Amino acid sequence: MAVSFDLGQTDHLLTTTRAVRKRLDLTRPVSRDLIVDCIRIATQAPAGGNVQMWRWLVVDDPDLKAGIADLYRRSYAPYMQAQRDAVAQSGRTDVQAIMQSSDHLASVLHDVPALVIPCQIGRPDPNMAQGNLAGLYGSILPAVWNFMLAARSRGLGTAWTTLHLGFEQEAAQLLGIPENVAQVALTPVAFYTGDDFKPGARLPAEKVTYFNRWKQH
Repeated sequence: MAVSFDLGQTDHLLTTTRAVRKRLDLTRPVSRDLIVDCIRIATQAPAGGNVQMWRWLVVDDPDLKAGIADLYRRSYAPYMQAQRDAVAQSGRTDVQAIMQSSDHLASVLHDVPALVIPCQIGRPDPNMAQGNLAGLYGSILPAVWNFMLAARSRGLGTAWTTLHLGFEQEAAQLLGIPENVAQVALTPVAFYTGDDFKPGARLPAEKVTYFNRWKQH
């Protein structure tokens, strides 16, 4: 017999789990037990062949957070300058809020209670076929999303970031990560301020869904 879910609750969770950058509470500690609870949910995600090669590195030491934040900012500055140049050329006016929130996160990253770095045992080969590469990341990215959903349901805000990976080797040396382990992302974790989040602005599902052939609705 099929289990009946409260679609109102599940849909609210799925549509309001946002990237939280400005509304992270930098003053309220997040316990390790709470983060491990989220990881416990994360590890129920599917993995190719059920080979669970994920590992989760939680960074809450102030000096190590500062080191990771410095690497992040070293990548952030040129990345955001390129983004601002592209926006100026395009004439878009709808991205200022996102850029401001990104600037804020970069400036306070070292003060976030915890930084979680999901890792994959085994590194992608530069010549790896697309199917194998998709399978490798497809065996950990659902778990990271599970983590973010579990965090959201517990009053925690997260954001998917990857800019520190521009200096992945330096981060690995700082944190003692072995050479055969690939860092996949970095997500700040903190209680969020305010009451709730709203669904984001998205294109209609009907517009981005094709049937049988490309661009066939």
